[in-house]
Amino acid sequence: LSAAAGVWGGLVQAGGSLRLSCAASGFDFDDYAIGWARQVPGKEREGVLCISVSEGRTYCVDSVKDRFTISSDNAKKTVHLQLDNLKPEDTAVYYCAAVRYEMPIPELVKHAMDYWGKGTLVTVSS
Repeated sequence: LSAAAGVWGGLVQAGGSLRLSCAASGFDFDDYAIGWARQVPGKEREGVLCISVSEGRTYCVDSVKDRFTISSDNAKKTVHLQLDNLKPEDTAVYYCAAVRYEMPIPELVKHAMDYWGKGTLVTVSS
């Protein structure tokens, strides 16, 4: 899994937007759900925030679902996370992860991931 933040490297002002991209390779994209988690500096990594499967269904946890949107480009085997109305507390390293799609989508965010990307830093300035 290879994660990257938008063209400008992940630095954005509060209230702004950013799109993260995660390119998947090395496993069958259709058999896995791809999600995004984050780790605030100095804190433990949070659970998966949003997750997507290749058939188009998505799920985001309540704390971010009004501001974050996940989508999948199956042809490119890429999953995007659109971050809108960003806040300074969203500053974190964002990781994409993959888990085998073997349970209902809302359960996937609670399940241990099979693969993790390296992460990309998002910095939201006030």
